[in-house]
Amino acid sequence: MDVIKLGLGGFGTVGSGLAKILDMNADRIAKKLGKKIEIKSVLVRDLNKKRAFDLGPGATFTDDLDTLVNDPDIDIIVELMGGLDTAKDLMFKSFAAGKHVVTANKHLLAEHGLELFDAAKDNNVALMFEASCAGGIPIVQTLKESLAGDEVQKMLGIMNGTANYILSEMTTKGMDFETALADAQDLGYAEADPTFDIEGFDTAHKLCVLIRMAYGVDYPLSDIPVQGITSVTPMDIEFAREFGYRVKLLAHVMDVDGQLEAGVHPALVPYTYLLARVGGNYNAVRLEGNAVGPIMLHGQGAGDLPTGSAVLADIMGIARQLDCTCSNVDNTGFGNQPIPKANILPPEQSESKYYFRFTVADRAGVMAAITKSMADHGVSIAQAVQKGEAGAEGVPLVIISHETKAKDADAMLREMDAMDFCVEPCVKFRIL
Repeated sequence: MDVIKLGLGGFGTVGSGLAKILDMNADRIAKKLGKKIEIKSVLVRDLNKKRAFDLGPGATFTDDLDTLVNDPDIDIIVELMGGLDTAKDLMFKSFAAGKHVVTANKHLLAEHGLELFDAAKDNNVALMFEASCAGGIPIVQTLKESLAGDEVQKMLGIMNGTANYILSEMTTKGMDFETALADAQDLGYAEADPTFDIEGFDTAHKLCVLIRMAYGVDYPLSDIPVQGITSVTPMDIEFAREFGYRVKLLAHVMDVDGQLEAGVHPALVPYTYLLARVGGNYNAVRLEGNAVGPIMLHGQGAGDLPTGSAVLADIMGIARQLDCTCSNVDNTGFGNQPIPKANILPPEQSESKYYFRFTVADRAGVMAAITKSMADHGVSIAQAVQKGEAGAEGVPLVIISHETKAKDADAMLREMDAMDFCVEPCVKFRIL
């Protein structure tokens, strides 16, 4: 039986997960492909480090990138090291050597995806990246193939398990942010430096990649508005619950009269929505197509086996094409045509309902001043709740607005933050 030989760049959590799946599902893989898949060589930084999984006598480790890329026996390079510079170098050299590449590196794809697509096209090799977005959830191929004939009107997603775990713990157990974060770190759900996760950057990387797959355009990472979850408090979560919402870190993109509106932000999601019920470190993506209507994909967004499963799916997809005399590999889902820049709706022109929390001194005239400022800026009130004892310092006042433009909401908040009765900066979250 023919054997597909892999060269792995990196052997951390995902790499060892891939190796485990290749071992435990070897018979099924061979039955599906009519070929075996084996790891030939692995690029690592430290040759003496103890590994989480034993590859067996047939595989070798190397610390030399060129040795891996130039091995004539290797059919597919699997980049799992993360980061930017070395991973980028590995991929470009692999393309030049005529080798197909599978990657889970959403940061690299978000920053340099257009260059990588061009290089893969120029060398007529595959660049596959299912594992880069939402772990084991098959969202990339869903957009590229299953929904190839649909116009995607809207996409919403919980795409970071760390942030979702923290918000879930704050919601179900009443934890504050710092305690929930420490708990996530103890369980291995959060890195020692969790900045990319809790500040929304990891989610933005994934959103950037998925916008290309859904719309065939480049929405530059630097243009995506990003707000993390560090400003979410147990008080906000409790108020949201009273109004019938749960707080989630969402990525979103939608077509607004031919322009794309996109962003990453904490949002109040109606508790009746399936997205509101996605708990723990799980991910979910909700799509709306003009033909298929709404669909939702839900599953584990990280981990060795779920992400390794997505990597393996790409490897098997390439393996099926190795004997094909295809004149051009379509990596983008849009015929490898040049990817134009998106027609972007300016973020300040976006419209949403909003949750506002003002922490104010409890004195006469405060509510009147707030409602006047809102009226002056065209922000209409739908609901309002004030709690706290008379005379207390820093009474929370929460207002839910009707649909309003972001620029009007922000102008109103700037005016409020300058008022002497606001004892803390005002808080604003979108409402789904």
